[in-house]
Amino acid sequence: MTAVKATPTTPPPRLPVRAKADAGERGWGGVSPMLTRLAAEKATGVLVRERGSLHLVDGRVVHAESPSAPGLDLLLTAHGTLRAGAWEAAAKATDDRHATTRLLLDGGQLSPGALELCHLGALYDAAYFVLAPSSTPGRFRYGVTHPLGSVRPVPVAALERETLRRRDLLHRVWPDAATDGAPLVRADPVAPPPITARQAAVLAWVDGVRTAPDIARALGRRAYPTLLDVRRLVSAGLVSPRPRPPAASPLPDVTDPDITLLKRLRDALEAL
Repeated sequence: MTAVKATPTTPPPRLPVRAKADAGERGWGGVSPMLTRLAAEKATGVLVRERGSLHLVDGRVVHAESPSAPGLDLLLTAHGTLRAGAWEAAAKATDDRHATTRLLLDGGQLSPGALELCHLGALYDAAYFVLAPSSTPGRFRYGVTHPLGSVRPVPVAALERETLRRRDLLHRVWPDAATDGAPLVRADPVAPPPITARQAAVLAWVDGVRTAPDIARALGRRAYPTLLDVRRLVSAGLVSPRPRPPAASPLPDVTDPDITLLKRLRDALEAL
């Protein structure tokens, strides 16, 4: 039997692996395994998470909402794309067969292009907050539909990619996420750097009370671009999160001998 001698070869390159440490340095981790599973099974319903909810139809996201992001109604009405009265009337007339957006389109009060643009902006905006890392498990309610109706469904994979991209961009601008939800105060730099008109509008609303999402609502803008503006202002030294008040010192424990001594002092004072 002839022995065959193996010739050493160069080992194949290792497959790229996204380590948890690398993800932490880049400012993002995973997204939502539950959402991925719901997309695979083409589920219809609403996924409720700690910071908002995602509505799915046949495994695609048709609507997202979060307390941290302005809704579609505000984005449409804030700058005159749609009259506020028209939105309110359509919302009141919505029923099981007629979605709010369909009523507006059929009535000629809103163009399909304007609706789709604002809808996608609101959806990606809210989804950024809904898909934020959370220690609270999400829950899914099958069969629940949203009264706004479906405008343009978004694949889950596309939504996850965009969410990760946005986290990464924010992290590169300024790595501290505390600026996203804390009340903001103005700084007083010696030599203020030049800022854009958008950033100046955001800075004008910084008052020590409002957060970045509050400012987005006040301006009628999407929340995520406002987060970017705030982080750039922080990076420029013009804005900072409001410092937290110092914690109150705990009261010292009072033991029985201490109480006895206090009583004796009180009795001595009363006897004088």
